[in-house]
Amino acid sequence: MKSKLGKSALLLAFVAVSACTNPNGVGGGLFGGGAGANTGAFEPGSASDPTSPAYFQQTIGDRVLFEVDQSTLTDQGRAVLTAQADWLITNADYMAIIEGHADEQGTREYNLALGARRANAVKEFLVSQGIANNRLKTVTFGKERPIEICSAEACYSQNRRAVTVISAGLLS
Repeated sequence: MKSKLGKSALLLAFVAVSACTNPNGVGGGLFGGGAGANTGAFEPGSASDPTSPAYFQQTIGDRVLFEVDQSTLTDQGRAVLTAQADWLITNADYMAIIEGHADEQGTREYNLALGARRANAVKEFLVSQGIANNRLKTVTFGKERPIEICSAEACYSQNRRAVTVISAGLLS
């Protein structure tokens, strides 16, 4: 009797541990078919987790680029923002700060204003796609935070951007 209880407890512990190693709760584990049966599994929080900020940044795309002295969205920019809006609708626990940036050409004041217009253009587009206004905040950095540093168009074009930075919880 004691031996049967010990074996049952051991089997129950093994099943429980097997279930814990499968984040989807299907496939794999003790009875799920072994290797290859767990396709589509992902590490929570990783870039393959469709609910993670890393997925948003790498797969959806967190930035749109602008033409010289423009705050009008391009067709490519609208496509990225449409995907961002879909993601934000699906993941309603996240808030977003939209950062507006400019290249190094022009005065500091001009670029701060241009960055603000770019951030607002992105915010207005996201709101038009169904994102609640109170989930979005804008900030401008003008030319203060370039991602490419050189005096060539290839660098300037990467710095003329708006970046959507997401975070869980309330914006303060």
